[in-house]
Amino acid sequence: MNHFDLTGRVAVVTGGNGGIGLGMTGGLAKAGAAVAIVGRNAAKSEAAAEGLRQSGARVLTIDADLMQPGACRDVVDRTADHFGRLDILVNNAGIAIRKAPEAYTEEEWHRVLDGNLTSAFLCSQAAYPHMKRIGGGKIISIGSLMSQMGASFAVAYAASKGGIVQMTRALATAWGRDNIQVNALLPGWIETDLTAGARREVPGLAEKVETRTPAGRWGRPEDFEAITVMLSGPGSQYITGTAIMVDGGYSIQA
Repeated sequence: MNHFDLTGRVAVVTGGNGGIGLGMTGGLAKAGAAVAIVGRNAAKSEAAAEGLRQSGARVLTIDADLMQPGACRDVVDRTADHFGRLDILVNNAGIAIRKAPEAYTEEEWHRVLDGNLTSAFLCSQAAYPHMKRIGGGKIISIGSLMSQMGASFAVAYAASKGGIVQMTRALATAWGRDNIQVNALLPGWIETDLTAGARREVPGLAEKVETRTPAGRWGRPEDFEAITVMLSGPGSQYITGTAIMVDGGYSIQA
């Protein structure tokens, strides 16, 4: 058995048209999986898909706002209908609003929690019957370094990502009997559009990350290819409920 061969598997990647999501999508496609890229920017999704199709991948794009009622179930069902099954769900879509905690509005708080945590739960819930029907599946949710460490400018983001870790553990416990493994990845500081704002807005952040990280650099989306394939394939049948840091060692230093 090739533990890293995903031929015949079908994956949904929310927020899969850029950044970490695109890195994960690329890894899945290279391993042989058919992939549905879900995003709010249709042109960006199609550009990402075309790049993968040129390498022979089967790719579907779905334009969706996962904070809209029914969107998560629609995305999952459309993918399963198009490809005939669903094996892998990657909950990657998310947003961040950087400001002091006392400056948050109630609407901003709910927007971040719904965008990062509620949508991940609803997509997982929608994926469950499809995975149970075929005898198992894999769910990977993107948490954050902020799941474990504090930042004064990221209270809602940190709360949502901490929730991802606990949700992962609860779902792994609930669905293990159905052969569904549920895990989380906790990215550190990665070069993406989402962190570009932080580098502009937080003085000294870029230099601090490079100095503190044993790897000596910011992470890149392609750093998520192999770990995604491993957690999506048969080699991870006995790995569930985990939260794996992908941060170049940033979090291990005092």
